[in-house]
Amino acid sequence: MSVESIIRFDNVTKKYDEDTIVLNNVSFELERGKFYTLLGPSGCGKTTILRLIAGFIEPTEGTILFNGKKINDVPANERKVNTVFQDYALFPHLNVFENIAFGLRIKKIKTDEMKKRVKEALAFVNLEGYENREISEMSGGQRQRVAIARAIVNDPEVILLDEPLSALDLKLRSEMQYELRDLQKRLGKTFIFVTHDQEEALAMSDEIFVLNNGEIQQSGTPLDIYDEPLNRFVADFIGESNIVPGIMIEDFVVEFTGKKFECVDAGLNPNENVDIVIRPEDLVLTTVEKGKLTVTVDTQLFRGVHYELSTYDKDGNEWLVHSTKKAEVGSSVGLDFVPENIHVMRLNETEEEFDARLESYGGSDNER
Repeated sequence: MSVESIIRFDNVTKKYDEDTIVLNNVSFELERGKFYTLLGPSGCGKTTILRLIAGFIEPTEGTILFNGKKINDVPANERKVNTVFQDYALFPHLNVFENIAFGLRIKKIKTDEMKKRVKEALAFVNLEGYENREISEMSGGQRQRVAIARAIVNDPEVILLDEPLSALDLKLRSEMQYELRDLQKRLGKTFIFVTHDQEEALAMSDEIFVLNNGEIQQSGTPLDIYDEPLNRFVADFIGESNIVPGIMIEDFVVEFTGKKFECVDAGLNPNENVDIVIRPEDLVLTTVEKGKLTVTVDTQLFRGVHYELSTYDKDGNEWLVHSTKKAEVGSSVGLDFVPENIHVMRLNETEEEFDARLESYGGSDNER
């Protein structure tokens, strides 16, 4: 384990009964001082990981390490971890100061020290002077900050955030994304953020873990996850994708929709069945004569910064296109793309196999 590692899961499984496996043999390692996001649909296991780290539940199998020491049986109150909950869990009968100071009072911190630490925490979340404000008088964003201040005032090594932005309106949610990321950088703490919102994950994270059915599907930087999805689930869940079946003819040549195209993938077997992913924003709307594909426009919606076109080709494959150009519904148009925007996904490839294949031919597609 590296010196920077703070949390490690080794083959961790969590069962509530023999038929209910919520986390299945999960292993990963987190470095100190980074912003991590656990991303996935409801019931995928992301909140279970958070609860295991916090000590609210114990693993059925496997080992959880914190700073290199096993913590499977360590009580929650003895872990250097604090949690910001989805509903903030603030005490409505206590003012801002008392909410933030609650944990310090339990630890019997001296009054002068307590006041100093609460003041510092309020300054960190830009709520100086709000000490005597009642919780009922606070806006949603301000309550969010109080909850974060209560988490950081105890000086934890890890801060867990369980979908803390889900109750906020869209504009405030966007503002809090910037604030949380800035706060994490200023504190230098390890943040572990749980969400089902892929845009949130892409915007805020140093590294993302995509989960489904109690297993980690893929982990990596936001750019890696978006540009190099490992399988159909990740490609579909992270942003919008066009996914069609194809055949890897040879290194750097792939066939789909009955045509051969140059690509930047290699390391697969000749004539291997694969899935092809092309993002909607990577398809360029052009004339039939200039396009690599010919499609028929089915519907068109204006999305503010672009038009969203739903189209289909002669084989019935659907192609979603994001373009600043308009097209007439029912017309035939051409779609153009470059080799770098064709992503080839091997069927049933593990993350370890995927990483090994990329390394064997000189790194990721983005580096070629």
